[in-house]
Amino acid sequence: MKHNVGTTDRAVRAIVGVAIIGAGVYFQSWWGAVGAVLLVTALAGWCPPYALLGINTCKAKA
Repeated sequence: MKHNVGTTDRAVRAIVGVAIIGAGVYFQSWWGAVGAVLLVTALAGWCPPYALLGINTCKAKA
């Protein structure tokens, strides 16, 4: 599995994912699952929709 999520993208996903998980727990909502998906893709560095659409936010290695 090749990484397709760049550093900035990963940081934003992690922060937003944790915030959504927190809100989901606080409000006792299933929306926490959405946050979990963002957090997992941030930790893995790979996003399935990006792969399907050919999107890559990683910087090219020299």
